[in-house]
Amino acid sequence: MHLDHDHCYRAIRSRDARFDGWFVTAVRTTGIYCRPSCPAMTPKRANVEFFVAPATAQAHGYRACKRCRPDASPGSPEWNTRADVVGRAMRLIADGVVDREGVDGLAARLGYSARQVNRALVAEVGSGPLALARAQRAQTARILIETTALPITDVAFASGFHSVRQFNDTIRDVYAASPRQLRATTPLNPVRGPLTLRLAARSPLDWDHLHDFLATRAVPAIESADGDVYRRSIRLATGAGVVSVRAEDGSVGCTLVLDDLADVQSAVERTRRLLDLDCDPEAVDQHLGADPLLAPLVRRRPGLRAPGHVDGTELLVRAVLGQQVSVAGARTLAARLVAAHGEPLRTPVGEVTRLFPSAAAIAALRPEEFAMPRARGTALIEACARIADGRLVLDAGSDRAEAEAALLAVPGIGPWTAGYVAMRALGDPDVFLPTDVGVRHALDALGADPRSAATLAERWRPWRSYALHHLWASR
Repeated sequence: MHLDHDHCYRAIRSRDARFDGWFVTAVRTTGIYCRPSCPAMTPKRANVEFFVAPATAQAHGYRACKRCRPDASPGSPEWNTRADVVGRAMRLIADGVVDREGVDGLAARLGYSARQVNRALVAEVGSGPLALARAQRAQTARILIETTALPITDVAFASGFHSVRQFNDTIRDVYAASPRQLRATTPLNPVRGPLTLRLAARSPLDWDHLHDFLATRAVPAIESADGDVYRRSIRLATGAGVVSVRAEDGSVGCTLVLDDLADVQSAVERTRRLLDLDCDPEAVDQHLGADPLLAPLVRRRPGLRAPGHVDGTELLVRAVLGQQVSVAGARTLAARLVAAHGEPLRTPVGEVTRLFPSAAAIAALRPEEFAMPRARGTALIEACARIADGRLVLDAGSDRAEAEAALLAVPGIGPWTAGYVAMRALGDPDVFLPTDVGVRHALDALGADPRSAATLAERWRPWRSYALHHLWASR
């Protein structure tokens, strides 16, 4: 991704927070890199260089600014929207795949050789997968050092490092301080208690829409919406957890209760995708707000997000259960499935007591066990069987076009379901569902012909998913 020096320099001179996460500014005279909105005195143009990723700045010998904390800025919208191998790789690295499966595992997920993946990332980002994963581990380690009383040695392994020496060296390189120096104040949380942190988000953020959308669809035992707090269970690589989120002064407060702290980074990343925190709301609003039909809706809900999901399997199952029934009806069917086959959590939190059933568990059921037409139950079981044996993959690293085609190849899975899964489970920002009943009613209320929905939506590319949510929210 090419960075224009003049454009970037204008952004840091104006301390424009909209560019936080898009790039970092490295200052040659101080050896420090910052986010674009850093409040420090703007360095001379000749003394700065710009990098797409903090990992690249670190590889060039720069240390993170202690004042603006560039590693705590929102992620780049680029990696959420891109459907190519680089975008998919960046999403998988953020989810911790390199730490769990190595570079070879990342490459296998992407369907390329390790050499090809490394070459593509270096060309676009300036760093290979190992350097990007190292920067990710350093950020996770800082969170654990500063917000828990976990022993430093345990922090090292919980954040993905394979040795204490590697951990110490990395923390010193990135933050110019030892782990014990970072833990300069008394931790707020006990070792076994919940982990509390703040998730950065670009403004504006329409939290009301986010909360209402998730709360309306909340399935008892795996989700709850209590006041302004949304809470849900989450299945992770080495255990389960419960995440609780609420709006907090321009950011999102997040509390995690995890079976294994090694899942911290993955839990944080999936929560960010659930809430669509890395999107660029001003770019979306500017584009959709220029459309005469959507302009009033955009003015009413600036910063509207397109909620994602934490688990592709769960979303697919719930989408199939929700075919041709109301949102309330789909929630009821999902609640019955959870009550009968959901796995109890080791550490329940409030009303959240279970995990959604796994793909393998659902694949083992019989069609007549679902309160819906047998053909739809058969389709659901077949889809879960394909997920369980690896023929169908629905995660952040999936090729969106291939995954959607694989869904449509399952007898009984139609375009609405495949599109809905692509939008929420795969994070596709450009999905539109022209046959959706809610869309048709919203267009009719706006004075547009519902039969022209697909044609109208062409004007809203590449942000049709956000246009879809504006239409849903308008009813």
